[in-house]
Formats: sequence, structure tokens, C-alpha cells
Amino acid sequence: FNNDGSTSHAPLPAREENSPIEQVALTVPVTDDPISAVKIFYGKTLTFWVALTVVVTTQVLGFGWAGIFRRYLVEPAAMWWPQNLVQVSLFRALHEKEPRPKGGLTRNEFFLIVFICSFAYYVLPGYLFPMLTSLSWICWIFPRSVLAQQIGSGLHGLGVGAIGFDWSSISSYLGSPLASPWFATANIAVGYFLVTYVITPLAYWFNVYEAKRFPIFSDDLFTFTGQSYNTSAIVDSNFHFDSDAYDQEGQIYLSIFFAMNYAVSFACLTATVVHVFVFHGRDLWQLSKSAFQEKKMDVHSKLMRRYKQVPEWWFFCILLTNIVATLFVIEYFKSQLQLPWWAFLLACGLAFFFTLPIGVITATTNQTPGLNVITEYIIGYLYPGYPVANMCFKVYGYISVKQGIVFLQDFKLGHYMKIPPRSMFMAQVCGTLISAFAHLGTAWWLMDTVPNICDRALLPPGSPWTCPGDHVFYDASVIWGLIGPRRIFGDLGYYNSINWFFLAGALAPIIVWLLHKAFPSQTWITLITTPVLLGATINMPPATSVNYNSWIIIGFLSGFVAYRYHHNWWGRHNYVMSGALDAGLAFMGVLLYVSLDMEGVSLDWWGSNPDGCSLASCPAAAGDELLRDKWSILYNLARDKSCSIASRLARLNPGAGADWGGGVLTRVMPGLGLNGQLVVVC
Repeated sequence: FNNDGSTSHAPLPAREENSPIEQVALTVPVTDDPISAVKIFYGKTLTFWVALTVVVTTQVLGFGWAGIFRRYLVEPAAMWWPQNLVQVSLFRALHEKEPRPKGGLTRNEFFLIVFICSFAYYVLPGYLFPMLTSLSWICWIFPRSVLAQQIGSGLHGLGVGAIGFDWSSISSYLGSPLASPWFATANIAVGYFLVTYVITPLAYWFNVYEAKRFPIFSDDLFTFTGQSYNTSAIVDSNFHFDSDAYDQEGQIYLSIFFAMNYAVSFACLTATVVHVFVFHGRDLWQLSKSAFQEKKMDVHSKLMRRYKQVPEWWFFCILLTNIVATLFVIEYFKSQLQLPWWAFLLACGLAFFFTLPIGVITATTNQTPGLNVITEYIIGYLYPGYPVANMCFKVYGYISVKQGIVFLQDFKLGHYMKIPPRSMFMAQVCGTLISAFAHLGTAWWLMDTVPNICDRALLPPGSPWTCPGDHVFYDASVIWGLIGPRRIFGDLGYYNSINWFFLAGALAPIIVWLLHKAFPSQTWITLITTPVLLGATINMPPATSVNYNSWIIIGFLSGFVAYRYHHNWWGRHNYVMSGALDAGLAFMGVLLYVSLDMEGVSLDWWGSNPDGCSLASCPAAAGDELLRDKWSILYNLARDKSCSIASRLARLNPGAGADWGGGVLTRVMPGLGLNGQLVVVC
């Protein structure tokens, strides 16, 4: 495989069917975000069997989308699915016998060495030295500066200069940087730089949307004064939006990065559709007309024709059966799921429409644009006030597409490895059922057994149970489902101007296409993939700056430096290294959890703090009534029922935690470096 996805038709190794099939069966995706949101954050009742039904029907729905679009996203050689190259290289390294090159290593030996190193090393960031996850050196130089820590924190700020040496955090959100083609890495780097280091700082320091009242980077929801928003106060006894209580509590506010992230998500959505239409529309139309005539097949498709194919009517039958079953479930358990039947059918329509364009982007760039915003937006307008309905609509309209993309990636893996399609089909069916029970059962057990799971205020620093992804999912359900987009992004909302990003995203691919037509000799223009560029930061939060910094650096060293200047080494070892790093980390992660985490064995020293930037979450300003009056601050401290203020001050000055007199503030405030300007949220 070449870096652009083209293939050199060298013979593949002898087929080892069991390993790829097991890999497919054991990596079927599952989502439990709605379950954790209902049980943990809203504190409402949801039975296990209802949750299991939602998980299974979502996966089967994705399976149906994958079957429908196999023709467009699996068989064409242009749809090369970069992540699969890691798996193919890994299976070759494990199963192909090759002579040891003089002065070098076989792929198997190289895999074993990297695997052992990864396994042994992960004990440092995973247990002994968590600070390796984010080395934010600016915070060390300026320990009392809020501004410096906002800029330098890799976990709670913009992450200037922050870098991490933890492979689990590097590859957790964007996938392996070793599997990303360089043009995609460059698009992400440019998009990340624009959003994080241009748009967000300008908006923050010009106080757009009252940005200085809130942390610069946070996924929390705030009141106007910068305090955490009490969402439970605006939910009535029927788990429905209470408009009178909302009027009393006031408007919800977002951190400026969170708001800008929604803006670029709007742009990414329209850019995805327009980009695929402009740059791939003709090819997709030809595929629809030709139905893959023999002369248009690549070598892999021709070889796969030797096997019995999975008839398309199998997928249609599974899809229709699943739709009927889901309609029955959502009607029978409507009190728990809140989703009306027409909304489910609308979600299916959206999923069907967007699977193809999102699949094209993923298959060519290894990055998956998000559909979550449009699903939340639509159902939020049509059916506001019902947070569980919004989450279910998002699951069926967006998560099912993500599931389908993973299934399509598995189909392509079987395509490369020459696995009989019907064997792959059975592996995926079995994997769907096994993973649903195993994953949801484990998540359910953790939610019932881990004390204070997902509660950041009550968990100790460095706890692995903060659930960043679940927090974002819950916040989205409040914004789009409970309150509704009209009160936040619509005519009644404070953030209605960011809707212009829908238009900007639609225009961006057209501009690139016109530039390509005007300057056809400049081939680099065609590598500008606007959905990837505009959607570079859609994983932030829960992803943080340090995740992106380290990912981009490694992607540059692999996709540009190694590929260009050490191409032979890159061809033999790049993807094998990626698989070995993943495998070593996975084994050590399980070992650490079973042997130490489950026994409650932990370390407490300065290296246990994963960031060291305690002031990064402080805003630059607050309401004038709280800035200069120390007694007003004391009054608000006394009224604070959640103890969020006290707990944060106590962490900055542990010895002052028991006494909240004026002397405490005298000792604490100089350490804050705020010159007397104490913010309630801090």
C-alpha cells in the first residue's frame, strides 16, 4: 500500500482466516452514553433490558446501512480505509514467514520488540507517573498566572507547548496517527490551529458571548455569573422541561471553546455533503450506473468474486425486521424512552442519507465527520423538552451511522484478507450480540459499584472514572433535548449567530473546487479536505489539546518524515508498530486494572497530577459585584451548597480548608495570582 491508498499488486500472505474474523467479532462498537446519562447524571430509572434493546437495535441498524452501501464503500479501490492497513500489516507480521534481512529484523521480531516495550512502558503513564499524559511546562514556569495556565494547560486550556507521552491518550480520539495519511494529518493540524489558536483566543479576549466569565476550555454548563448550572432544577417530575423553572434559573452559557466547537460542527456537516457531491459525485453516479462491471473491478474485487457473496436481501431483511422491532420497543417503553414512532423513522432517514458521504470521507482520510449536531438540532426543534427522546434520536440517527462505518471497515478488512464474505457476515452478527451483552453488562456493573462514578467534584484528582465523553453526551442532551436549540441557538437564544457557520461550511468545498479548476497543475489543492479541516476539533471536548498536539507530531514524523526520507523502513514497519503499540498498551491496561485499580491501590505524589495546571479552569473575569468586594465573596461562599468553590480553594491551599474566615481568603488569594479578583467558579 502506498501513502495515498493506491496498491501495489504484490501477493498477500497465506490467508489466516481465524485471526481477522475473531478481531472483527470482538471489536463490534457499542454505545452506552444514553444509559449513563439517564442513570448517573439525571438520576432517573432505566431498566437493563430496555437499555440492552436500545444498544442491540442501534448496532443492527448500523449493520443494515453497511450492507446497503457495500457497493460504494468497500469494492472500489479508491475507498481504501487507511486504518485497515494497520490490521493487514499486523496479521502479515504474525502469520507470514520471511527470512531475516541482513542487519535487520523480520516484521514478527519488530512487532514483538515494540509490543514488549509498549507493555512495559505503559505502567508509567498508566500508574506510576500519570503526569506523562500531559506535560504542560508553561504551567510550571508560571504557577500563579491564570492567563499562562489557560494558554499552557494541555487538559484544561489551549495547550501551547503541552505534549503527552501516553499512547492511550494520543490514539484515543483520532485513532492511530501512524495510520493517518499525511494529507489528512495536515488538514487536521490546520483546522486545529485555526480553531484553538486563532478563533478561540480572539473570541475569548474580545469577550465574545461574555467569554471571560467562564473557563476558556470546558464542557460544563454555566449561569451568567459563572457558576455551574443546576440542570436538575429545570426538570419536572415527568422528566420534562420546566419552562417556569428555567426562567427563574436563567439562560445557559457555554465556554467559548465549547461554543466555537459547535460552530465548526455546523460547518463540518454541510461541508461533508457538498464536498462529496463536488469531488466524488461523478464517481458515485458511475458506480450506481455500472453496478461494478467486471472491467471496472480492481484485483481485490475480482479475487473476492470467487466466494459466495452475501445477498443484499439478507441485509434488507435484517434492516426491516430491526425497524419493526424498534418501533414496537419505543412504543411499548415510551415512558422510559420518550421517542415517538415518527421521530425514529425520521432518524432512519437521516442515517440513510448521511452514511454514504460520511463513509466516503472516512474511507479516504481515516477521519469520521460528526452527524450528531444535525440529529440533535432537528429533534430539538421538532420535539423539545424531552432529553431522553433527544438522546435516542441521536443514537438511531447518528450512532447507527458510526456503527455502520465500523462494519464497512470490517468488510474492507475481509476484502483485503480474502475472507469469504459469508464468514465475515456471521462473525459480525455474532459479535454484535456478544459485544452488546458484554459491554453493557460491564458498564452497568461499573455504574452500580464504582463510588461517585463520573462525579468530578467528588472523585479524587487523577481518577480514571471522570467519564469525559459521557459528560459531553449529557451536556448535549441538556442543550438540545431538555432546553431545546431554539432557546440557545435559535431566535430565543444567545448563540444564534453561529448558525452562519452552516453557510460557511457549504461554501468552503466549492471554493476549494474552484481553486482546483483555476489552477489544475497545483495538485496539492485537491488534498484540501474541508470536512476534515473544519471538523478537526469536533472531538474537543472530551478530547483535549494535548491529545491533538502529540497526535499531530507523531503523524508528521510518520506520514511525512519517515514516508519521504525512510520509505523502505516506513513500508515494512510503520503499520506493524501501530498495532504493536495498541496491543502492548491493551494488555498492560487490563493488568493494571485487575491487579491495582480493583484493589484500590493508588499512589499520591506530585507526579500523580496529570496536568499540574490548577488555575487553568478559572475564567478571566466575573460579575463586577464579585470582583472587588471580599465580603460579597464570603457571602457567596457561605451560600454555596455544592461546595464547588470551597473544594477548589481547598485544593489550592489545603491547610485552609476548615476555616472560611477572612484570614483564609488572605492566605489563598495571593496564591491565586488574581490581585484580589476571585471568581466564584474557582
